[in-house]
Amino acid sequence: MVGGVTILTFVALLYVIEAVDVVLNHRLDQDGIRPLQTDGLWGILWAPLLHGGWPHLIANTVPALVLGFLMTLAGMSRFVIATAIIWVLGGLGTWLIGNIGAHCPYLGVTCTTNHIGASGLIFGWLAFLIVFGFFSRKVWEIVVGVVVLFVYGGVLLGVVPGTPGVSWQGHLCGAVAGVFAAYVVSGPERKARALRKTGGPAPFPA
Repeated sequence: MVGGVTILTFVALLYVIEAVDVVLNHRLDQDGIRPLQTDGLWGILWAPLLHGGWPHLIANTVPALVLGFLMTLAGMSRFVIATAIIWVLGGLGTWLIGNIGAHCPYLGVTCTTNHIGASGLIFGWLAFLIVFGFFSRKVWEIVVGVVVLFVYGGVLLGVVPGTPGVSWQGHLCGAVAGVFAAYVVSGPERKARALRKTGGPAPFPA
């Protein structure tokens, strides 16, 4: 229940921000991730909240609702930690490699791209859900990962270059951050398995 409300609130916030952006003639979109520019680092905080128009936001809505809700099933604390890792590390990765493959129409002109949209976060959630069960070794989480892979696995093609105007760099960095987040938040289960292998006592929650 709390997870569903949290995700609905987050997506509703995206729509409110896009409405404000439209009123401001899309000036907010300039606050995305601008790779290798110092002031572009602020975009790491704002980019997942910004979209390049209603079609962009609508395309991200259903995946955000579905994958975001599934993320909360692992527990709200883990959802918050994993989302923070994906948000920051995925954004930082995009800031570092976001200009790779950018088209420069004139020689000698430095390419600068501007990355916005929740898709990097969504790719992070997707990757997290696919691998988390294999880290935690919980059957139901493995089942969730397999189902998510079956339903959304084709989306992972978005991590490779190909579609002009689509931030494959953001998708790739988000996915990598999602795998890392799954490893980090599965720490208690991994430690418990290690203790069982060495014959030590299983951790007892306080």
